[in-house]
Amino acid sequence: MATPSSYRPAPGSIPTDPGVYRFRDAKGRVIYVGKAKSLRPRLSSYFQDIANLHPRTASMVTTGASVEWTVVRTEVEALQLEYSWIKEFDPRFNVKYRDDKSYPWLAVTLGEEFPRVMVGRGAKRRGTRYFGPYGHAWAIRETVDLLLRVFPMRSCSNGVFKRSSQIGRPCLLGYIDKCSAPCVGNVTAEEHRRIVDDFCDFMAGNTNAFVRRIEKEMYAASEALDFEKAARLRDDLGAMRKALEKQAVVLGDGTDADVIALAEDPLEVAVQIFYVRGGRIRGQRGWVADRADDSDTAGLVQEFLLQLYGGAAADDDASAIPREVLVPALPPDAAVLEELLSDLRGSRVSIRVPQRGAKLTLQQTVASNAGQALALHKTKRASDLTTRNRALEEIQKALGLDEVPLRIECYDVSNLQGTEVVASMVVFEDGLPRKGEYRRFVIRGEDGADGQVGQNDVAHMHQVITRRFRRLLDEQARSETVSTDSGPMLVDPETGRPRKFAYAPGLVVVDGGPPQVAAAQQALTELGIDDIPVCGLAKRLEEVWLPDEEDPVIMARSSEGLYLLQRVRDEAHRFAITHHRSRRSKTMVESVLDDVPGLGEVRRRTLLKHFGSLKKLREADQAEIALVPGIGPRTAASIKEAVAGAAATRQTGAPRVNTATGEIEED
Repeated sequence: MATPSSYRPAPGSIPTDPGVYRFRDAKGRVIYVGKAKSLRPRLSSYFQDIANLHPRTASMVTTGASVEWTVVRTEVEALQLEYSWIKEFDPRFNVKYRDDKSYPWLAVTLGEEFPRVMVGRGAKRRGTRYFGPYGHAWAIRETVDLLLRVFPMRSCSNGVFKRSSQIGRPCLLGYIDKCSAPCVGNVTAEEHRRIVDDFCDFMAGNTNAFVRRIEKEMYAASEALDFEKAARLRDDLGAMRKALEKQAVVLGDGTDADVIALAEDPLEVAVQIFYVRGGRIRGQRGWVADRADDSDTAGLVQEFLLQLYGGAAADDDASAIPREVLVPALPPDAAVLEELLSDLRGSRVSIRVPQRGAKLTLQQTVASNAGQALALHKTKRASDLTTRNRALEEIQKALGLDEVPLRIECYDVSNLQGTEVVASMVVFEDGLPRKGEYRRFVIRGEDGADGQVGQNDVAHMHQVITRRFRRLLDEQARSETVSTDSGPMLVDPETGRPRKFAYAPGLVVVDGGPPQVAAAQQALTELGIDDIPVCGLAKRLEEVWLPDEEDPVIMARSSEGLYLLQRVRDEAHRFAITHHRSRRSKTMVESVLDDVPGLGEVRRRTLLKHFGSLKKLREADQAEIALVPGIGPRTAASIKEAVAGAAATRQTGAPRVNTATGEIEED
């Protein structure tokens, strides 16, 4: 491992001009490419004390063995050069966006004498115009089939086209009027090219002109008593409208825009983009990338835009750049990016963050798709048997365990400013969740009160581990061992059923760092349990902590073992938050109704069971409340008054922050 000081440039040798720099490893391979408005402060920041660097950045500078730079005149040139070098060298520490699946394109081969329309996948080619990409190949084939009766252009392969030319007879599409049959000379190359241009204009969003033209020709034919032609044009018009129905209008102003959204976690980022042309969604695409540096959302957006549009000029596809790009966060060099994209497009391009209206709603939809894509990506990784086995083996090796942890239990604590403190336990067996064995805990105070114990996550974790493993010891003591085909099993001697919690986990994971790990280990020690390993996973840097160890275990960012630990931790966090919010909602209803005269505990619980939450109770009118069994009109009026008063008080009070998530809590 190299020391950054060994290849640090001499003081004053780095220019202050804009430029692009490359880090190389000991074998001369480019491992990172970056750009800077001023090279000197940017490069100097990499050679500070390693302890002050982000772990990913520290890994990069210690892997590197040399750094070099190129000075350019403008920041736009720096962006262009950065894109070229990333594409040429494929540096391992740059974020690389890869398709999360293969998307189909609608392609028109404009470079041929008789252009062809086809559905394909893969890289773009010169001389071909592309539309999309689309979510499903069958959907775009269905649309093309409808439009070929209106725009009868060639759609056959080169082999079929050549054979028809040789025998002087068109294929089936020529006979059913879904091709103008240029292969046998029914139309000239110029006439066929006009049909192709009309098809491309229609697919690009210029639909109104074609619809009006077909309507005009249809009415003219009808007035001329040419009903056969009018009927054919009517069917063409119906095919057009049916094709347009498949593309819903999402932006009423007819905007051309690319709508981009991200879903992130500490290890990966998923990106989704909707291509909107003429106000209609014309295509969709997604990428998933490993996070190789410490970029925030704005930095990730900038890298993505550069990779998405940077090759437009080289690919002769500048028309793919829209007039407007909607992003979740403005990139650091938004003005420079706008200038670069405007140069590539040949007209003004704006990069904006939508604030309201249809554009914001659409971006939220795209963000939802990105979140689902990231979850699906992680699920696919977790569902693969080979991947799961490798993940468990990596965990065993990294933590120095005697056996592969086939059963992993993870614990997390959730509270709101020390109130309604709850904890969760999730179980993963063979790398997959066993939701039937999840458990929830309500943390008890010294006075026996549930959930009102203050903010002491270490003490809460100690209590949870103690309660869980005391139950383990009790069930083991009350169980008897029977032999089965799969090995010995602990069962209840009275019922003969297996005791789920009589089995010790192969690994206990806690959400947190050294204090939480120490508390869990202390709880096990106090119970006399010394054969169950414990570790903690800290959120900020994804470090794995072991008891009595000063330094964390650093697992590779691409490690399947780390992915599994992260997934277990995230599931425990989700389960704890869900339980916490459920209890808080119920407690708020009961506390609001405490002072209602004549409303005892039984009727309060009946009321809660009927409406389910304070929000629904607040929205109900007095008559609906009076329909609850045991609640009369007078009591219903008192309840409505109490709920309305609590709502008014809450509107004037300060917001409450969930200490587990950092989010402002709402009813």
